[in-house]
Amino acid sequence: MARTSLRGPEAAAAGMSVAATAAIAPERMALWSPHGDRSFDALNARANQLARALRKAGLAPGDAVALVCANRPEFVEVLAACQRGGFRITPINWHLTGEEIGYIVDDCEAKALFADARFAGACAEGASQAPACKHRFAIAGAIPGFEDYESFLEGEDADDLTDPVLGGSMLYTSGTTGRPKGVYRKKAGVSRLTAPMLASASFDADRDQALCTGPLYHAAPLALNLQFPLAAGVGVRLMDKWDAHGTLALIQDHGITHTHMVPTMFHRLLQLADDVRGAVDTRSLRWVLHGAAPCPVHVKKSMIDWLGPVLFEYYAATEGGAFFIGSEEWLKKPGSVGSTSLAEGVRLVSEAGEDVAEGEIGTVYFKAPQVGRFEYFKAREKTASAYLDDHFTMGDMGYVDEDGYLFLTGRSAELILSGGVNVYPAEVDAALLMHDAVADVCTVGIPDEEWGEEVRSVVQPAAGVEPSDALAAELLAHARAHLAGYKCPRRIDFADDLPRLDSGKIQRRKVRDRYLQG
Repeated sequence: MARTSLRGPEAAAAGMSVAATAAIAPERMALWSPHGDRSFDALNARANQLARALRKAGLAPGDAVALVCANRPEFVEVLAACQRGGFRITPINWHLTGEEIGYIVDDCEAKALFADARFAGACAEGASQAPACKHRFAIAGAIPGFEDYESFLEGEDADDLTDPVLGGSMLYTSGTTGRPKGVYRKKAGVSRLTAPMLASASFDADRDQALCTGPLYHAAPLALNLQFPLAAGVGVRLMDKWDAHGTLALIQDHGITHTHMVPTMFHRLLQLADDVRGAVDTRSLRWVLHGAAPCPVHVKKSMIDWLGPVLFEYYAATEGGAFFIGSEEWLKKPGSVGSTSLAEGVRLVSEAGEDVAEGEIGTVYFKAPQVGRFEYFKAREKTASAYLDDHFTMGDMGYVDEDGYLFLTGRSAELILSGGVNVYPAEVDAALLMHDAVADVCTVGIPDEEWGEEVRSVVQPAAGVEPSDALAAELLAHARAHLAGYKCPRRIDFADDLPRLDSGKIQRRKVRDRYLQG
């Protein structure tokens, strides 16, 4: 049996490792999906063709490529081509509106945009707002003003490049201003999570199979559901859309060994009837990685009771981070995200900028790596605000117990984590404030067992406007017209006034505290 290992940042680049596996096991399947399959040889050949086509189109190493695509083989082809062609790829959330897509395409300075025809309307609108992006390609269908993807590849040499250049990626995350920013690294580094994750995964390329449960535009599915197994020569099944029954069927029917989920998925799986779950053979699972949002202790305990000690949790984000904990260790420290012995140099800092004592709550700061430090693309002030000397923070708060285990308690940042996805309240506020009936608004995250947090907006009506169920429905419809669905509030509440500082800024935490206090 062939066991593989990852070495250096190059191994995390699916485009480079796909070529290595294609050379030794060309017929091994790399991808299965409802939209087509690819062997490692076929995936490698298509990536080579696309890399050559982009170079002929005038793209050079360091140039940016934007990608709006569902979980289908073409997504991975574009990714692999960028990784070996030296290009910087930015996958974009296909739930976004055309305006939101256009902002990212323009901001990342993309010279080429690949768009799934499934999202033709939003992608066409987005492209119109990014005039500097001259090359536009439609995948699996037609989009006005876009060249056909298959035609673009046609006739190109499928052999391995003689001069590959390692590319990179720049994913977007948002700040409290509501506008997304690219998390940019001038040079790739090696994550401290790679070694413990690889040891826990124990990939066997001859018999293992991974399941990608989430959308590939998201950092965790992209890196952990796709690139991580592909780099080890392990094939990946791509789900077009996650559902509990379908996930269990795939695990049983195909002997899935590795996957990544978010706590919302755990909750949905546990909601299935006992006889439904009991009838499914899940014994093939050896590695169920989870993160992206806090997991309630009782939910994780129930998953371990069901599947066995195969759950592994990480605490990290697009910017970085390095906490990791397995099931046995977690059962001794329920609720912890791991030991500080792995996250070298982590600090918990008070509002005064001083290290807090054991057991006291502070903001979590990670030691920045010597190589591969992130910055927010074209946002120096935001970058500076994330760093404290040679440490950086994602805004999370927590405490370390007497044994050095970290427990998260909340976030100093205002972002909402709903279903493992970031929702930035200022962006929701801005959309609702466009409505004439809204004088002011404050969007907060309300604890929710299934989603982690529910998006809730508290509206102060304009003068002369009376709150009502009809108005709430109208505002929800307005939000849906201006925001991606996952960002929209699930409910609108009304208030005569909202708590503010002397400067006039709404005190979001006080609004949220009202819900926490019932």
